[in-house]
Amino acid sequence: MLAGVPSFFIRTTGCNLRCLWCDTPYTSWSPEGTRIGVPELLRLVRASGRRHVVVTGGEPLLQREIGTLTWALREAGLHVTVETAGTLAPDFVCDLLSLSPKTTNSDPGGRWRGRHIALRTDLAPLATLLARHADHQLKFVVREASDIAEILDLVDRLGAARDRVLLMPEGRNAGEVAGRAELVGRLCLEHGLRYSARLHLDLFGPGRGV
Repeated sequence: MLAGVPSFFIRTTGCNLRCLWCDTPYTSWSPEGTRIGVPELLRLVRASGRRHVVVTGGEPLLQREIGTLTWALREAGLHVTVETAGTLAPDFVCDLLSLSPKTTNSDPGGRWRGRHIALRTDLAPLATLLARHADHQLKFVVREASDIAEILDLVDRLGAARDRVLLMPEGRNAGEVAGRAELVGRLCLEHGLRYSARLHLDLFGPGRGV
């Protein structure tokens, strides 16, 4: 919903899911990063001049300091978005909760498959987060037309409003996203949902830090 707004991204490392199409393995499959405390993060945000901050991952709700961080950002007068898959529900504050529930198209093979499916199909944390945060959006990754039935079923089970549901074409680069854009656009028109572009890929490509 805030596509195009210049924002400062705080990308946490580590994730409890293993999505088949994950485009940031350095925060999930092979976590990397440097430890940075909340005071230093606040200094970096202020130095950037941005008024919007996005806390993402990986899975930011795994971080013990998520509540401390979001409160500090809010107290600094910043607009805070938290992006999460919704498999956990710790206490934190935000101005926009960006939920990205995972569907069958994310399921990996191998030893992680069972755990991944168990986590993504537990709707209790998602329901808790939705009840706490009135200002929210739900983003779903679409790979093919058949994904829509599962998405709509999940939306209905959560009691979510369709005007807060966004469909996003899966892709690791602008070309892959463009290849699915027409399909996803048609699904949005047909079901009264919103389309989510991958603007960072269009503008900067698939590199880090964008």
